[in-house]
Amino acid sequence: MANDYLCPICRGQLRIENSLVISVKSKTHKKGLLFLNPEIGNYGKASHPTFEIIQGDEYTVFCPICHATLNREENPHLVKLNMIDAQGVEVDVFISGIVGEKCTYVVKGKELQESGPDKNIYDKYFDIPDADKKYL
Repeated sequence: MANDYLCPICRGQLRIENSLVISVKSKTHKKGLLFLNPEIGNYGKASHPTFEIIQGDEYTVFCPICHATLNREENPHLVKLNMIDAQGVEVDVFISGIVGEKCTYVVKGKELQESGPDKNIYDKYFDIPDADKKYL
């Protein structure tokens, strides 16, 4: 069984077949759907050919079902999703909203699993008290 992904707001399923589906908007207000590989540590992505994904650009990420913003209020560079793993355990998954940053954080209670070559970019975010995270 592959990992399932849920919107943390509406709890709708975001994985279809072999893709995690999210809606994104660029700083220049261009909108599109993005299909991500649901495997932790695999940073493959696809979009419609007319929706150009630009390296280094930051995107606002939305649930394609309820349209809630999935970027974290306390750190808008991070996007939060819920994942149910193959054993049926639900965890929080954080990915970067900046194209080209390859970092994933899986949080289960107080346990943190980091992956990706850029994992050090936001690792400090997970080591500080919640009340202070908004200053990062």
